[in-house]
Amino acid sequence: MVTIHVTRTTTAPPERVTAALTDFSGHRFEIFANLDRRHFSVHQAGPTSAEVTEGASFLGGIWERIRYDWAEPGVIRLQCLDSNAFTPESSWLYRLDRDGTGGTRVDLTITRIPRGIKGRVLVSMLRVLGTKALGDDLARTLRAIEAAPGN
Repeated sequence: MVTIHVTRTTTAPPERVTAALTDFSGHRFEIFANLDRRHFSVHQAGPTSAEVTEGASFLGGIWERIRYDWAEPGVIRLQCLDSNAFTPESSWLYRLDRDGTGGTRVDLTITRIPRGIKGRVLVSMLRVLGTKALGDDLARTLRAIEAAPGN
């Protein structure tokens, strides 16, 4: 198991960040650079929750079926339901706080519990490179949100 915590800021307000992180339309590929269309499917989407399969092409394809919940203002929870690399106890937690200048401070905590060889390899990599890689990825995502129409 590995838990990674990263914090980044954006000029986008929390409502805009929430809207972008929970937009499961084709715009999602503009916000999340690593998202692979072959591993993307929306199973159910409602006003404060969704069930989605998402993944990346890294290591021959990593996917997970995730339950998103953003019913609590400023909090977006992602719970793994199934994956080819992680157990259902794996999760993502975004906490969005106003930064006092109109922007948002984003605290992201990711917990990964490996399933199988692919999961063990990924968790080993995350232990060494995870904070930098996931922090850089979050920063890229926030820049994409800032650049998206509507900001």
